[in-house]
Amino acid sequence: MPSLWGTGAVFSIEYGMQGGIYIGISGWSYYDWKGIFYPGDLKSADWLTYYSKYFHITEINSSFYHLPREKTVLGWKDKVPPKFLFCPKMSKYLTHVTKLKDPEEPLARFFEVFDVVRKQLGPVLIQLPPSLKYEESLATNFFEILKRDYSNYSFAVEARHNSWIGNEAFALMKKYKVGWVISQSGVGFPYSEQVTAKNIYIRFHGPGKLYASSYSEEMLQEYADKIANWCNTGHSIWVFFNNCYNGVAIDNANTLKKMLGL
Repeated sequence: MPSLWGTGAVFSIEYGMQGGIYIGISGWSYYDWKGIFYPGDLKSADWLTYYSKYFHITEINSSFYHLPREKTVLGWKDKVPPKFLFCPKMSKYLTHVTKLKDPEEPLARFFEVFDVVRKQLGPVLIQLPPSLKYEESLATNFFEILKRDYSNYSFAVEARHNSWIGNEAFALMKKYKVGWVISQSGVGFPYSEQVTAKNIYIRFHGPGKLYASSYSEEMLQEYADKIANWCNTGHSIWVFFNNCYNGVAIDNANTLKKMLGL
């Protein structure tokens, strides 16, 4: 049995305003979690249900590589409590192949799948490739379509090219209420603590080796203080640990929970 401090990792902590804190892991399907988090005899088909007893939110990374079938998404929904939330990652075809050009058709296909669980979705993660530079016309067109056709969803952009860190890009995201992803890593992903929307989205990829290194208590405490302050000003903070190898994300998530008094 894993060592856990709490009974859930989605939190809506009120600090006198409308903000909330949501903490989870980037996915749940990791074979090396067996014996670390999942009981060794637990079938993989039951992992999500087990995960949902401790964490009430997760990212869906598989949708980045290939869109699941609608019945698969509904199957995930049936395995978790009604208040469990999913944050799916936008299709790689849209972000890495077409690079946000002509987005209508790939967006339609993506949301045909996920609209069936819309009430259980947090922000949709849009991870851009390192080769995609910020272009005002391209970004404006994309955000305009999101606003026009998908206003009942929220979005967060994780850029991997430094040109997105600038007043022009941030002003555009603020205009369209698109969140900027605070992307912490030890490999130099573009980093800024700019707040562009009510939803603040943080991804912890590992301070050293990507996806496999653990955060110190000192570093997590720094973020805990920032998260509490953001929440106190009415923001919703979505925190995902993507340093999933060897289960270090689980320990880091629970350390952060404890620091926030959860």
